[in-house]
Amino acid sequence: MRPWFHLARISNLPTAWTNVTAAWLIAGGALLDARLGWLLLAGSLLYTGGMIMNDAADVEFDREHRKERPIPSGQVSLRSAWVVSIVMLLTGATIAAVTGANPKFTAFLVGGIVLYDLYHKQWAGSVIIMGACRVLLYLMAASAVAPFDAAGLMLALPFAVALGCYIVGISLAARLELQKGSLPVPMLMLAFALLYTPAIVCAMRFSAAGGSPLLVVVLGVFALLVAYATHTLRKGGAAIGSAVGWLLAGIVIVDALAVAHVSAPLALGFVALTPLLRLWQRWVAAT
Repeated sequence: MRPWFHLARISNLPTAWTNVTAAWLIAGGALLDARLGWLLLAGSLLYTGGMIMNDAADVEFDREHRKERPIPSGQVSLRSAWVVSIVMLLTGATIAAVTGANPKFTAFLVGGIVLYDLYHKQWAGSVIIMGACRVLLYLMAASAVAPFDAAGLMLALPFAVALGCYIVGISLAARLELQKGSLPVPMLMLAFALLYTPAIVCAMRFSAAGGSPLLVVVLGVFALLVAYATHTLRKGGAAIGSAVGWLLAGIVIVDALAVAHVSAPLALGFVALTPLLRLWQRWVAAT
């Protein structure tokens, strides 16, 4: 099973769970509602299916540059990877739709995943699609609680966009590994600005609502993580991989910012996941 775990980049899977849970709660859903469990399953299938398809689409590149990956090394057949990924995506979309998620959000999410997997190597702008996929995952989960034009969905939208910006920032940071020589300053600055977007959005949102001591704590943790990661990024070389790993683990803190006003214990639980995810990345690579 471990080769499949590597294909699915399973160490990042909990970030999809926190995305779905945060969106569900912000839109007004109840934590103990059985539909949330089905949406978590749908999100898991969509995430892992997309990751497996990513490797299947990248097989020629990996055969030349990353021969240790499960498909070029012969641990998983290319045919099996394609079949499993397609079945996962279709099953995940079906479960989401049956659970009540907006069909358009779900269809756009599946389309975005496939588009990214097939063209991310050829098109530099695909980082935007990567961010859009997380936005759509968020909105898909929220739409199962609130209709397209409902206030609950509109409450989730700013956090979804903030998360999408953060993901684009991570994607830009990851691409710095491919740069030779000194790192491009404009790209670094853009990545930094996008990474801090969730903190700005949450600070603006909650300052208008009165804020809370817990939010200040979570904002502080998030700011420290991003500051550490961005400082590490500037070192270049192998340090970039470590920074990206921390930033990926920090996705759960973005979700903690979103749910801090809904459930303090859950927000703290999300924050506590961060070092655990970083440890898990040592067993299954996150990128």
